[in-house]
Amino acid sequence: MIRVLILGGFVIAADQFTKAVVLRHLAPGTHIDIVDGYVTLTLVMNPGLAFGLLGGVPSGWRWIVAVLSVAALIVLARVALRVLPGGSRLDHAAIGLIFGGAIGNLIDRVRFGAVVDFVDLHARGYHWPAFNVADSAISVGVVLLAVRLLLSRS
Repeated sequence: MIRVLILGGFVIAADQFTKAVVLRHLAPGTHIDIVDGYVTLTLVMNPGLAFGLLGGVPSGWRWIVAVLSVAALIVLARVALRVLPGGSRLDHAAIGLIFGGAIGNLIDRVRFGAVVDFVDLHARGYHWPAFNVADSAISVGVVLLAVRLLLSRS
């Protein structure tokens, strides 16, 4: 459990630090090219779920997004209770990454009513919705957990 808490705390700290820097130095709608034609920093306040899903929900209904976020944390806690007791370091890392990312984004929802996204990937006309450190941690954690669950069944 200590590994999970340490990694989760690191993810939360890195996520909130990067968001604070972006909020301080980047105005909404401003683009800064990092890798020309591929990676741009763009401040986006995302009121929806991951990748803008439910982003068009009227502001009076945004509590639904917060409830869905808390529900996802509860489901993750149940998964963690099953995985962690006999889990490997990989399992601990996956759970720590997911929890840290989920809590990082939940902090934004409480503070701003939206999640601060800023990494914008694009190439040859294809565009990936803006994301942040927390989203990256969640994605990596889910992939690690899925691989672990698939390998344990075989």
